[in-house]
Amino acid sequence: MEKSALQIARAAYQPKLPKALRGALKAVEGEPTQSVADQEEVEKLFPNTYGMPYLKFEPTDGEPTSVAINVGVILSGGQAPGGHNVISGLFDGIKKLNPENRLFGFILGPGGLVDHNYMELTADIIDEYRNTGGFDIIGSGRTKLEKQEQFDKGLEILKALDIKALVIIGGDDSNTNACVLAEYYKAIGAGVQVIGCPKTIDGDLKNSEIETSFGFDTATKVYSEVIGNIMRDCNSAKKYWHFIKLMGRSASHVTLECALQTRPNITLIGEEVEAKNQSLDDVVTYIADAVADRATRGMNYGVVLVPEGLIEFIPAIKKLIAELNDMLAANQADFDMVADDKKIDYVLKHLSDENAAIFKSLPLSVSRQLALERDPHGNVQVSLIETEQLLAEMVGKKLAQWKKDGIYSGKFSTQHHFFGYEGRCAAPSNFDADYCYSLGFNAAMLIAAGKTGYMSSVKNTSKPVDEWIAGGIPITMMMNMEKRNGQMKPVIRKALVELDGKPYKYFVAHRTKWARETEFVYPGPIQYFGPSEVCDQPTKTLILEQA
Repeated sequence: MEKSALQIARAAYQPKLPKALRGALKAVEGEPTQSVADQEEVEKLFPNTYGMPYLKFEPTDGEPTSVAINVGVILSGGQAPGGHNVISGLFDGIKKLNPENRLFGFILGPGGLVDHNYMELTADIIDEYRNTGGFDIIGSGRTKLEKQEQFDKGLEILKALDIKALVIIGGDDSNTNACVLAEYYKAIGAGVQVIGCPKTIDGDLKNSEIETSFGFDTATKVYSEVIGNIMRDCNSAKKYWHFIKLMGRSASHVTLECALQTRPNITLIGEEVEAKNQSLDDVVTYIADAVADRATRGMNYGVVLVPEGLIEFIPAIKKLIAELNDMLAANQADFDMVADDKKIDYVLKHLSDENAAIFKSLPLSVSRQLALERDPHGNVQVSLIETEQLLAEMVGKKLAQWKKDGIYSGKFSTQHHFFGYEGRCAAPSNFDADYCYSLGFNAAMLIAAGKTGYMSSVKNTSKPVDEWIAGGIPITMMMNMEKRNGQMKPVIRKALVELDGKPYKYFVAHRTKWARETEFVYPGPIQYFGPSEVCDQPTKTLILEQA
């Protein structure tokens, strides 16, 4: 396959490792852990993997440990920059443990484990993918590992290949599956360790021990580059309001980080909307006020950032969606038999009066998406709702009314954008290249330490790589109970934007000025070569959080 000049140059980059992972190391156990909530329920479901201690690797004298082991790896869920480097780090890590160790990749996600679809990842294959974007080395998939027959079917191929450890690279749902799998294999004495790696560009898989999920750094830098390009165009033409929707259904981390990097006029944070109990009209009025204010000074242009999950953060609509999810989960068979043109009527008949009234008030396009488009878990596919167009349309109507009332005299023309897939497979930034390689190498060391049900953890990441701290945390520590498909299930709790956190507080301190003035920042493309202050900087979020 022909390669670009950047690919060729990038292949020569050697990711950096924390000191503890470079030579002989020892595993130092910390305090026992407990789940973030619902401790009794979670412990009952995970009696063999609950309460395990934190783990930190420290350098030690002597020769590195030698461990003979075959390892399997799965890429699960949506793509995130750096996945190939996780696998490269894992490969190098197990080869350091023993040159005879072998790595097997299961094709197209967890389904490859169940269907026995795999390939051996050899040095020549790995070398083709170092420091590259995407998940195409083995592909990814969204099959959920949650049934005993899937676990048993997977165990057949693991035994056939003499695989003693499995690394699952994924987000919160995928690592929840990894935790369930680790518990089952330990309970039956299968002799297979399961290790997770934190992946998601949404940034909502994090806590005190997982400072950031991999891919977030690269994706937000890609989005910020394009937002900056649009801002430059906006500031040149001076005639459009650009409404830009960004990835992040369950949390607004991507939107907040891009705002910190580019300084748009208006940024909506879903968690703030929910905390203030704002209605859709409240949000629209907030935007319209800012548009009208800029118009009084001759600035009929600007940029609005919108998280893709905004609709679900509006309390009244969130309540509606929750009832919709429960109602459809309980009546799925009947609902599937209803003709598409009758499904909205079916939904209205089965909703409470309060939620039916809200459902009727929504534009037809939105109500159809709420009723007809469901994800594999049975939930509303919020990303398909064109929130940026909905807001632009509603702001336009409000401004038109204000013009009739004589309280607004500006011009309002709009452009709409959604940045999602553009950021998922970019070549990883230096930060993500190093971080992902470290996560994979660290996973190999967790395997060597005999651990299962742990997530690979690399901390202190706002500092130089030399100072990063490697170790692991029990996945059960991140668990709580949530309703899925009408049933309470153990899942990793998503990390939301903290309204008392430093990144959000910095944003709030500056957003009024950004709204009134034009203080756009143009980050430009990711730089892979050059001064460290240009190439190696982590996200603004991470810098502020660890300041």
